[in-house]
Amino acid sequence: MLLAGNSKKNRFSLRKIFESGLVVCLLLAAISIPAKVQAQAKVGTTGAQFLELGVSSRAMGMAEAFTAVADDVSAVYYNPAGLVLLNGKEAGFTKVQMPADVNYYFAGLGLPLESVGGVVGVGFYGLFSGEMPERTYERLETGRTFDYRAYALSVSYGRYLTDRFSVGVSVKYIGEYAHDYRSSGWSADVGTNYDTGFRGFRIAMSISNFGPDMTFIQNSYPLPINFKFGGSINVIQNEDHIVVFAAEGSHPSDNLEKYNAGLEYTFIEKFTLRGGSRFNYDEDGFTAGAGMKFPFGEESEIRLDYAFQDYGILTEVHRFTMTIGF
Repeated sequence: MLLAGNSKKNRFSLRKIFESGLVVCLLLAAISIPAKVQAQAKVGTTGAQFLELGVSSRAMGMAEAFTAVADDVSAVYYNPAGLVLLNGKEAGFTKVQMPADVNYYFAGLGLPLESVGGVVGVGFYGLFSGEMPERTYERLETGRTFDYRAYALSVSYGRYLTDRFSVGVSVKYIGEYAHDYRSSGWSADVGTNYDTGFRGFRIAMSISNFGPDMTFIQNSYPLPINFKFGGSINVIQNEDHIVVFAAEGSHPSDNLEKYNAGLEYTFIEKFTLRGGSRFNYDEDGFTAGAGMKFPFGEESEIRLDYAFQDYGILTEVHRFTMTIGF
């Protein structure tokens, strides 16, 4: 009996030591990786910029301070380690109405793997400019039209390493098409998420769009690599009311550091209000959003979310998301 008790205590201590070591590694990575990336205000030096557009109305309502919050199918974009937080199978669809009649679409699917453990996710991303008149260097129209299209397809996998620490990875195929030219390549995302066990306090990080340069016509260009580190906590938590505060910093390879902070208030697990602000962006400011959830069938539910994003002189951006849990 005594030996059994000591064995359990030893296993518990080892688990705590392992989790503490993972957190220390997480913090060291947060300090060291941005220094290695050496990002500067090098706007326009990377391609595939559509990969930096947010895909979730819920996330944008919180100013995209979402790396540690991501617990739905949009985790395939924000942090694949968050896929383990899905309650079951999920499918999501987002439409983003951008300035100049540009539309951006996202569709995602998350599937828990009960036999082998973990959760697999698939994401599709598409940006469409619509038809534009072709002009010469003298700004004379040729009578022809063209359009710009960009696509990405990702496959993600996340799983727990301990009962509190999860990791995830995504691999993406990327394609850009303009007029008669095209470019293609691939990238990878890596994310981690650690749940402290105190008031839902989570610490997370992610590195996105890490991959080889792409080539358009005869010119090569790097991808927009981004490192994010953030946390979230339930500042209010009771039967009817939950208020989540989240904050994060990002270190993009083509710009200076950026900072996001947001709040999410949920009433009786059905109605949600969100707000946040983004700092050190060129043309960006506050965000706001709302959502509602209602049952669908016996064991399914539908979530509808909307987000407004202030885009400075470019007016505003609207996002609409529908998520189905089944």
